[in-house]
Amino acid sequence: MDHIFHALADPTRRQMVRMIASRERTVSELAEPFDMSLAAASKHIKVLERSGLLERTVQGRIHTCRLNGDVMARALEWLRFYERFWTQQFDALERELYKAKKEEH
Repeated sequence: MDHIFHALADPTRRQMVRMIASRERTVSELAEPFDMSLAAASKHIKVLERSGLLERTVQGRIHTCRLNGDVMARALEWLRFYERFWTQQFDALERELYKAKKEEH
């Protein structure tokens, strides 16, 4: 899980994940929107690959990347567990704010 959230901590990598969520992309296509060298983009892609979020296939000189939905689902499952806590805390805050507002009037 640490590798997944480390990979998603960087805005460039998050954008790359968004890009491959819609369809497979080549390394060049993933690098294109960013003001960085292909080597720098490749380092980001390797982080995503090590996390398991991205899978790469190689055919000749073409490297194609696609999203690994199973890994993304594991991260979402982890977040959903804590969503219950956040929801309870926000509900409690809402009750307290409502009570405070009622006491003002």
